[in-house]
This record gives sequence, structure tokens and C-alpha cells, in this order.
Amino acid sequence: MSKFTIVIHGGAGTILREHMTPELEAAYMDGLRAGLDAGYGVLHEGGAAVNAVKAAIVVMEDNILFNAGRGSVFTKKGVQEMDAAIMNGATLEAGAVAGVRNVRNPIMLATEVMLHSNHVFLSGKGANDFAIKQGVKLEPDEYFFSQFRYDQWKSIRDSDNYSLDHTHQRLEELMRDKKFGTVGAVACDYEGTVAAATSTGGMTNKKYGRIGDSPIIGIGTYANNKTCAISCTGHGEPFIRAVAAYDVSCLMEYKGLSLYDAMNMVVNDKLVKLDGEGGMIGVDGQGNHALILNSAGMYRAYRSSDGGSEIAIYR
Repeated sequence: MSKFTIVIHGGAGTILREHMTPELEAAYMDGLRAGLDAGYGVLHEGGAAVNAVKAAIVVMEDNILFNAGRGSVFTKKGVQEMDAAIMNGATLEAGAVAGVRNVRNPIMLATEVMLHSNHVFLSGKGANDFAIKQGVKLEPDEYFFSQFRYDQWKSIRDSDNYSLDHTHQRLEELMRDKKFGTVGAVACDYEGTVAAATSTGGMTNKKYGRIGDSPIIGIGTYANNKTCAISCTGHGEPFIRAVAAYDVSCLMEYKGLSLYDAMNMVVNDKLVKLDGEGGMIGVDGQGNHALILNSAGMYRAYRSSDGGSEIAIYR
């Protein structure tokens, strides 16, 4: 019986203590704790890693603070387009969706793709059609509306600028920073199976149907029982060029690096050389975990059956 562990993140970037009110910090900590509780509860009951990461992501998608699901940011057209992916390390089965609209929990749709579509990756209207066919819960546009994200989008919608994530309305004067809004989870269950899942609302004011790293298998999300499970958060373009998540697995499989050393090399060497800012979370089949970032902060948490746990925001 393996040590079981779950690790989650809620985005990374220039997240500084001096820019955070006590109330907002407490709200983020509560949001991370709720996601952690949901995922760990599945593992504690003997559930599979893939179900644990899905459970954690659903809770964070339902939390308006995080740029995924309900809290997703506005595109250039003033709507939400969401991406998500999930992967089972035991079978290498994976499911992903990109550019979906009105789906309450994109991670649930990605799971349906993995299990019932005979495909790996669906996008846009086709993915939404599949959601309807599978009975995945949809919500009206109003469900995804948040005033502070709308105000931020309104301030840049007539320009060619985009924002890597939301800033909270009440902190907009203070938080002249950049945050990469994604939620992710990785887990190792009691059988030693690993899984990974990632979900995002993408960039504020994004154009042309832009897709980042989060839903791309091997980039923002990857799981393989031989090595590890990884979920990334950061500026997606450098992560895509670095093949970030799979590179960690390769360093472990072919060079014999530990989980921590492989993740550290990708985050603090390879990505830095590509001006790639952000971080990643990982677990291996022994229940070891790592949370590594090259930015000022990353919303993150972990809990393991050996009693270890942490919830943190700043570097």
C-alpha cells in the first residue's frame, strides 16, 4: 500500500504579501483548503487518483476566486472560453477540451472525453455538443459573471492588450502585477497510481481562440505511473515550447532524476531560459510530492497520508 498524496495549485505569478488584504488572503486559503479536502477525502476512502484530482478541480472551478469554471476571465468578445485536461497515469488515458462555453465544470467534460468519446481532445462547438450529449451540466452566461473581472476586461477591451489573469477589483490600484490563472491537481492513490488534472479560463481579452498550455497533454498536464503526475501554471506559450510536463517525466525516466530534481530543472533552468514564468506541482508513484515555482508566488497546497500538509501562497 502506497503513501497517498494530493497536491493542488490555484495559479502563480507576482503574488506579493504587501498587495494582499487579510480578507482576500483568507478567502484564497479557504478556497485551497476546500479543494484539498475534496481530493484528499477521495484518497482517504480508498478512491482512485483520477477521481481525487477531478474532485479537487470541481471545487476550485466552482469558486469565483480562481480563473477556471465559474471564475473564468472575459475574452476579447466578452465571453468565457474554458480549457481543461485530465490524465490517468495507470492507463495513459487522457481527455481534454478547449474553448468551451457555458460548461459549469470543464474538468467533468474532459473526463467524459477521456472515458466516452474515443478521442483525447475536443474543442469549441464540437466539445459543447458532446457536453450536451453526455449530460454535462451547463450554466447561463450570468453564472460566469463577476464584476471585478468584467471591470478589468472593460479597461483593456478596446486595446490589443491582454492580461495574464484577473486582478481583484478592490485591489486593482495596488495589484499592478501579473498572475497566471489556472487550477490544477495531482495525486497518488494507495495503489501507487498517479493522475493529473488542470483547468483554466485563459487570458483576459484573449483573441483568435488562443489556447494555452493547460489542456495540452504533455505540456500543462501529464501523468504516467512509471514517473510522475504534473500540472503546470504559468505563461502558457513558453510552457508549450518547453513541453514542460512531459519533460519532467522524461528526465525521471531516461536520466533517473528524482521528482524534485526533474521539476526544478524544468522550472528554474529550462523555462527561465525561455522567459517562462510560473510553476508546477507533481507527485510520483511513491507518494512523494514537489511544488516548484520561479515566480513571486503560487497558490498551492498538499496533504499526504503520512501526516504532512501545507497551504501556502508566497514564495
